[in-house]
Amino acid sequence: VWCRGEQAFLPYHDEEWGFPVAADRRLFEKLCLEGFQSGLSWRTILMKRENFRAAFAGFDFTRVARFAETDIH
Repeated sequence: VWCRGEQAFLPYHDEEWGFPVAADRRLFEKLCLEGFQSGLSWRTILMKRENFRAAFAGFDFTRVARFAETDIH
C-alpha cells in the first residue's frame, strides 16, 4: 500500500481516499489533487497539499474562477 511507509498519509488513506464527497469545495479539492496526481505520486501531492491549498485559494472555486493573470504564479 502506498501509504504504509509514511504515518502522516494514513489519515488520508483511512478517512478520505475512496470516500464519496458531496461538499462543493471538498469536491473541487479532490478533483484538483486527483488531477495533479496523474503526473505525480500521492506522496508528493500529500506532502505539498498545503501549497496546493494556498495556490487554489483554499480550493474556493468561485475565487479561482475570478483569478486574473496576476493571480497565477
